[in-house]
Amino acid sequence: MLFEDIIFGPIKSRRLGNSLGVNLLPTHKKLCNFNCVYCECGWNEDTKNIKDSIHSKEDIKKALEIKLIEIKEKNIPLDSITFSGNGEPTIHPDFSEIIDFVVDLRNQYAKAAKISVLTNATTLNKEDVFSALHKIDNPILKLDSGTEEMFYAISKANPNQISFETVKEKLIEFGKDAIVQTLLIRGENEGKKLDNTTEEEFEKWLEIVIKINPRQVMLYAIDRLTPESKLEKLTKQELEFFANKIREIGIETKTY
Repeated sequence: MLFEDIIFGPIKSRRLGNSLGVNLLPTHKKLCNFNCVYCECGWNEDTKNIKDSIHSKEDIKKALEIKLIEIKEKNIPLDSITFSGNGEPTIHPDFSEIIDFVVDLRNQYAKAAKISVLTNATTLNKEDVFSALHKIDNPILKLDSGTEEMFYAISKANPNQISFETVKEKLIEFGKDAIVQTLLIRGENEGKKLDNTTEEEFEKWLEIVIKINPRQVMLYAIDRLTPESKLEKLTKQELEFFANKIREIGIETKTY
């Protein structure tokens, strides 16, 4: 499923309430440095021959302001302005500038709304992105595994381009302002077993989370169709089992 507009919604989000989506990326293809086995946007390769077209910061600002004015005039409830869309939002070259004007527009038209960014945390090594994510209300940073092997198996990221160790280090540096998001998963891809719920995997993941000491953890399960069909959706009871382990160490944890 791809988002066909720069601004979409508001939609009802299971995590963020009435959420207005902001898609910084192409509307005709996914653009991401991950190729997650569970991504609702499909595989990166599905549309690899379509020319990339990243929206300009000017077009994004114009589209968002028009929508926020409409929402305000119609008195539509808005809980979050959410950077999501067709891939990884922080790879947009003007991401930090976009955050600045989105904060200004929020303050002007929708003061009660939070600003949220869903990111895979791979660009935290860029100083401007790191700083920009500290300016918003909900920096929701992905960490699906505590081991290098499972990290690459789930994300299918290129290890020559993305360092698991660097991602860990920058998450830990980001610290208590972070909201860590983790999709718990079991299944198979290309003959390899995928499971970040084993005792060993979960303990390794938890060790990193303890070092980050985030203000919140979001645990969730598959909710939509996935490009890899051999994946299992965990039950709410299973999610709660793992959530309680995190709560025991004093970190707020929600399941979805």
